[in-house]
Amino acid sequence: MSKQDPNPGFKPYVPASQNPPEFTWVAMVTGAVLAIVFGAANAYLGLIVGMTVSASIPAAVISMAVLRIIMKRTSILENNIVQTITSTGESLAAGVIFTLPALFIWQLEPSLTTIAIIALAGGILGVVLMIPLRRALIVNEHKTLPYPEGTACAEVLHAGEEGGRGAKLVFKGLGIGAGFKLLTDAVKAFPSSVEWEIYKFKNAAVGMDTLPALLGVGYIIGPRIAGIMFAGGVLGWLGIIPLISYIGGFATTPIYPAEVPISEMDFHAIWDNYLRYIGAGAVAFGGIIGLLKTLPTIASSFSGAIKGFSSAGDGQDLRTDRDMPITLIAVLTVVFMGILMFYPTIDLGFVGAILLFIFGFFFVTVSSRIVGIVGSSSNPVSGMTIGALIFISLVLSAVGQTGQAGMVTAIIIGSVVCIAAAIAGDTSQDLKTGYIVGATPKWQQIAQLYGVLITSVVIGFILILLDNAYGFGSAELPAPQAVLMSMVVEGIMSGDLPWNLIFIGAAAAATVELFGIGSLPFAVGLYLPIHLTSPIMVGGLINAIISRSTKDKDKLKEKNERGILLASGYIAGEALMGVIVALAVTAGVVFPSEAFFGPLVSIIAFALVAWYLFHTANKKSLNK
Repeated sequence: MSKQDPNPGFKPYVPASQNPPEFTWVAMVTGAVLAIVFGAANAYLGLIVGMTVSASIPAAVISMAVLRIIMKRTSILENNIVQTITSTGESLAAGVIFTLPALFIWQLEPSLTTIAIIALAGGILGVVLMIPLRRALIVNEHKTLPYPEGTACAEVLHAGEEGGRGAKLVFKGLGIGAGFKLLTDAVKAFPSSVEWEIYKFKNAAVGMDTLPALLGVGYIIGPRIAGIMFAGGVLGWLGIIPLISYIGGFATTPIYPAEVPISEMDFHAIWDNYLRYIGAGAVAFGGIIGLLKTLPTIASSFSGAIKGFSSAGDGQDLRTDRDMPITLIAVLTVVFMGILMFYPTIDLGFVGAILLFIFGFFFVTVSSRIVGIVGSSSNPVSGMTIGALIFISLVLSAVGQTGQAGMVTAIIIGSVVCIAAAIAGDTSQDLKTGYIVGATPKWQQIAQLYGVLITSVVIGFILILLDNAYGFGSAELPAPQAVLMSMVVEGIMSGDLPWNLIFIGAAAAATVELFGIGSLPFAVGLYLPIHLTSPIMVGGLINAIISRSTKDKDKLKEKNERGILLASGYIAGEALMGVIVALAVTAGVVFPSEAFFGPLVSIIAFALVAWYLFHTANKKSLNK
């Protein structure tokens, strides 16, 4: 490798002396399709529940099924390129949906080109700024930074002979998720949401969106996080909403920010006018606290990662140690910074470009290393973005960039930073996978850029479709992170937010934090309707039942893998059908407005999907 091997004794699955097929046209086509599929799924999921899931393992399983079984191709490095491209698509989608819907919420309707340029700039900066860190983080710290998702994906690729069977579970989940969404949102065979008011408890209600994707989310995140989220929903819908209804029922005039008296509101209206702001304050607090908790790790990550730049060009004599040329990295960085500074509908200007480079460089280095410790799912990207947005908005206000123009500039900078941080974390995980299996870093980095390009072209189309069909910030598409980002910027630029409600939410999250419980999942549950957190809780309970009834660790791992594959299929299938339905609505297709069957059928259908998830995951063997 380099002059002195930092990991003596380590042998990749494919030695550097071998050169099997890697970045092929088959990998490019398969990866592009899967990047679009899982990118759309993550966009849809994140806009509903404010969180996304990793697609690396399902992508690796599907790619092995397609390449090994259908096309009879056996190169593990080709499979690795497919999952690299795919995971880039879902990570870029996550960064986009956390921020850019704020522009739609402000009724600014960005064009497809504008969205594509912002996404492309963030994605490319995330990839190229991480490349000089590869040797320091992936190679030199191989024994100290586990990169959990990257290591797990390498294990899946090693076990390639199981790919066909595992892929069947993903495809079954795809069919069930898509079919369920078709029956509920298009055919209207039965409603996709049920709710009940509680007798003698005014404006207290419980409900459930009977959707397989939410069940899948709950299974993947597990019972603890699902329970904490559900606790937030219980406090909001069985505590705060009835309290506001009881006290506000004596008021005869509207109380800001509502425009009608509370006595005339039902629980949905109180959620929309009051609880959302309380939840947003809780999410902001949870995100910032999450960031503060990781400050020691961030400090060590940044100092350690910076050292990587000094060794970026070392030891490129072997295939497994070749990076993209540093000159190309510099050119791409300068070109996209220039585009963001001068493109007419973006026009960040000199101050905006400086802020973008500072925060982009800092959070890319932090994200690249921190995911090696805590994993991508715990990477505080939203907390980083909130912190960056607060500082960016204050600086822009200080230099006179206020009003709508200043708000747009702040959101665009925050979007690029958010996307870059998300992509840098994903790039690090993929390069870890590649290091273990013996991939060529240069081809993985090119695959990352290719995945960024493909997803950037498509993601704007998906955003516009979903906004036209449902509307960001609506009950159907809450877009919690994007609404929060827009509130932060608006509040600093204009100062007209209902700050009392924001601070009440922050106090609620602080209380949870003082109990030693991570406040961000609770805050997201407080913000979202309880209709979304209750099916997530059901998925978490299924995971808990299987875990507690299985004592053997190897059997439990196998069961969880099956459950995760089927749950990932549920999420992807429903999300894709959601995008198709949105496309039909935008094209003018009129679907029935009333469901043919009532809530009982919806509950029965949901129970069957939940039972199938439990039954599939709990089988004794993958062969049965």
